[in-house]
Amino acid sequence: MALEWVVLGYAAAAEAIMVLLLTLPGLEGLRKGLVAVTRNLLKPFLSIVPFCLFLLMDIYWKYETRPSCETPESCTPTEHIRHQKSVMKSQRNALLIAAALVFYWLLYSVTHLVTRIDQLNQRVERLKSRD
Repeated sequence: MALEWVVLGYAAAAEAIMVLLLTLPGLEGLRKGLVAVTRNLLKPFLSIVPFCLFLLMDIYWKYETRPSCETPESCTPTEHIRHQKSVMKSQRNALLIAAALVFYWLLYSVTHLVTRIDQLNQRVERLKSRD
């Protein structure tokens, strides 16, 4: 199960780096190539959405089937610690899922905006050259 979380973490990190590089000022020379690479990666990165939903269902299933340790008397100290660790891991994994989805949305939005800005700049240049 840990491999799934590592893959999701790397995907979220790659998305965050691409968003950062697309939004940093002063990288106009790299931006055209980066936009082309990012646009080509958006469709494969879309597979993150169902993957995140699968992992979210896994968290929910683990939450529903976990042993209940509401009172200290119902569990041994070892079971109680294991339960607390499981809850903390689930919260961390839920944050990772949210981050991956938010970074995908940001990457899609920023790429779309940068592409639209490039198109509008080309249109302005064509109008200036006609005059």
